[in-house]
Amino acid sequence: MRAFTAVVEKCPETGLFVGFVPRFSGSHTQGESLDELRANLQEVISMLLEDGEPEMESEYVGTQLVTV
Repeated sequence: MRAFTAVVEKCPETGLFVGFVPRFSGSHTQGESLDELRANLQEVISMLLEDGEPEMESEYVGTQLVTV
């Protein structure tokens, strides 16, 4: 079993949660709730892994708040 870090945003126009795994091409989806988004991410990542191991050149570290 593998663990992936997903970035999650909420679309202000649709109200949908949108998620993707950085540096993992094709690993993006959406859902009406965070639970639905997590299930959809699990499904899309599983399907992508069937094609082989992704080549990820970096590791997601986190976010920073930048004030200007």
